[in-house]
Amino acid sequence: IQPDTSPGYCWPFQGSRSEVLIRLPTQIQPTAVVIQHTSKAASPPGTVSSAPRDFTVSVSRRVEPALTPYTPGVTLLFAVVSLQNGIPRAFRFLKLVIQSNWGKPGYTCIYRVQVHG
Repeated sequence: IQPDTSPGYCWPFQGSRSEVLIRLPTQIQPTAVVIQHTSKAASPPGTVSSAPRDFTVSVSRRVEPALTPYTPGVTLLFAVVSLQNGIPRAFRFLKLVIQSNWGKPGYTCIYRVQVHG
């Protein structure tokens, strides 16, 4: 994902539910996760219905069948999921599970994901 939130420069996936496993360059102790979408003002139809709405962020040291859920959130354009007091261990993988978007049945777009730690 490139750091551009211009309309159309997103990572789209089919439907309103999906998940992605992100491998970080190195293990970190995450303190926050930021998810960005284009703004209503920049969107040609003036809507952001393809933006993630309900999602879960999970972390793991390695790929496992079930990652430990950490924090659920709600997003509109720009969401910062602050991880209370950080996480006591370093992790290499972040799993983002999108449960719904803001009403676009055909696809959901992610413009940018940042992991801070």
